Amino acid sequence: MIDIKAVSTDPGDGNQVMIGQAGFIKTAEDLYEALMGVSPEIKFGLAFSEASGPCLIRSEGNDAELRSRAEKISSDIAAGHSFVIVFRNAFPINVNNAVQSVPEVISIFCSTANPVQVLVGATTQGRGILGVVDGSSPKGVEGTEDKAKRKKFLRDLGYKL
Repeated sequence: MIDIKAVSTDPGDGNQVMIGQAGFIKTAEDLYEALMGVSPEIKFGLAFSEASGPCLIRSEGNDAELRSRAEKISSDIAAGHSFVIVFRNAFPINVNNAVQSVPEVISIFCSTANPVQVLVGATTQGRGILGVVDGSSPKGVEGTEDKAKRKKFLRDLGYKL
């Protein structure tokens, strides 16, 4: 028997959230080191949920508010071997590779500023993340004007020439 729930997350205004799966007691420290190498401006908090032993939520970060927010989201999800990173002053594109390079990281479910619902399955053994609902459903297909706005936005951010 499995009970499936949607857990809503709130990264907070101006923040990004990354949710993933990893497994080893040193995950929190390794994620911290990876994020510190991304940019001197990044502010973040992270939480990692152990799946054995004391089954604690281990947390690190360089911003107390973001660390607390990551702990809260992780506690709400309550899935072993999951991690939550809440960050600002960087975009997901800036942190994804650094996080994926951490040896104990298995997968990243999302990295976004959108509201996210985490689909959690609960069994008699515990809870696990089945997937995420990241943002809203598409409202149509991009037109010529939409494409021009997208390209301008990317250039304004400095990602394209």
